[in-house]
Amino acid sequence: MMASGRARVKRVYDPPSRQDGRRILVDGLWPRGVSRKTARIDEWARDLAPSTRLRQWFGHDPARWPEFQKRYRAELRTRSDRLAWLAGLARRGRITLVYAARDTDHNNARALQRLIAKRLRRRAPRGHDTGR
Repeated sequence: MMASGRARVKRVYDPPSRQDGRRILVDGLWPRGVSRKTARIDEWARDLAPSTRLRQWFGHDPARWPEFQKRYRAELRTRSDRLAWLAGLARRGRITLVYAARDTDHNNARALQRLIAKRLRRRAPRGHDTGR
């Protein structure tokens, strides 16, 4: 059975739209030069951002992308309840994972999008995806 919602990704510098659904900033730092009003973020999920150490190591180097994803997944294992919460939101309606990186293909929001899609493909136990 396909999920009713889905997770999209979008740069915080791109204008918000009605099609975004719930906008969730998944960066650890607030994006430079963007006001909270302009960003129209519904939730700032800082705890789903990669650690500062991992983010700095990665440096958005496409050659490090596969290893970044592996390390990021390892970090997120300690936050599986929050990942389940995010997947639950996507299951119930559209969400947009908002990020600030210039690289639109190699960033933590893309990695999260893949993880959410994987969770949505497999069926979660009842009540497991409610989060907080």
